[in-house]
Amino acid sequence: MVDSRGDLRLDARLTQALYMVAPGRPLREAIDSIIRAKTGALIIIGEEGAISFLFSGGIRLETDFSPNMLYELAKMDGAVILNRNAGRIHRANVQLMPDASIESSETGTRHRTAERVAKQTDAIAISISMDRDLVSIYVDELKHVLSDIRVLLAKADQALQTLQKYRARLDQVADNLTGLEFEDAVTLHEVVSVLQRSEMVSRVAREIERYLIELGTEGRLIAMQLEELMTGVARDRAALIMDYRPGRGPAVEKIEERLDALTADELFDADVIARILGYRKKAKSTEVRISPRGYRVLSNIPRLPSTIISNIISKFGGLKAVMYAGEDDLVAVEGVGRVRAREIGEGLVQLRELSLAEKYSFR
Repeated sequence: MVDSRGDLRLDARLTQALYMVAPGRPLREAIDSIIRAKTGALIIIGEEGAISFLFSGGIRLETDFSPNMLYELAKMDGAVILNRNAGRIHRANVQLMPDASIESSETGTRHRTAERVAKQTDAIAISISMDRDLVSIYVDELKHVLSDIRVLLAKADQALQTLQKYRARLDQVADNLTGLEFEDAVTLHEVVSVLQRSEMVSRVAREIERYLIELGTEGRLIAMQLEELMTGVARDRAALIMDYRPGRGPAVEKIEERLDALTADELFDADVIARILGYRKKAKSTEVRISPRGYRVLSNIPRLPSTIISNIISKFGGLKAVMYAGEDDLVAVEGVGRVRAREIGEGLVQLRELSLAEKYSFR
């Protein structure tokens, strides 16, 4: 049996199931009542026509879902059949007869039936233990056991603390890179370092997002903190890739996909990151000098649309040329008027002074 807790984003249907049983959702209210009553339950969510061949007996209801109704129906021995979005109750007290030859690692009758139903059909099966406060969700070959909310909150809080440390380090190496960009002294090593830190931050954030799915309304404060900590990370990573990928290198989206797919060991291999970015296998990241196009720096100037940034870079070719461009040169760019040209010039000066001040303050 596969426990998907390691990477929920790999299966959208399990994510959907966890969303339906999260705190604050009607189905979770019913599940909590069943746990308190210690009656146990077997709940099947899916298209009735696609799973009806497993049915034996039962009561046809065809009524709108309500937490109290499901709680009362769970007192009977059989399964309760809900529609795909758990908004309607089709049947209750149904005896299910899945293929007994399907392998199952479960020992209890209810859990074994739920596992086999999920493997044999495209339904979501939820088994609630009668004697233990155990809720197991089965989707295809996957099994997920709901965790106690307090445990989830503790894990999410610990992950947030880790994210804060990683984000602080990302900001530090990114600021150092910005200072080097204004000095036109960047090597591939610095670019790879920022990409590595950005990916580490993103991975911790995805871990927290998995907790948030299961936490539901209990995770609102964590969700707010996560949003604040992740502000600008995705934008800056995309801009960094656009700045430094070779002219005929892979597309930004493809590079991001390859970074996401790296193992932990590969992520810390600078040569692997350099190859993904589009540099030759023989290139040594510490030796390759590269100049930024300017996407990342220009994106930090307030109220400067991405289309204007692209026009500026198409006109000048790189950050160094943009820095030396006069106001009249900037006005010649499509979409840049006199006021915006002045704002761009002033913004670059401020960013340069700030980055250099932060860089040398650490020395």
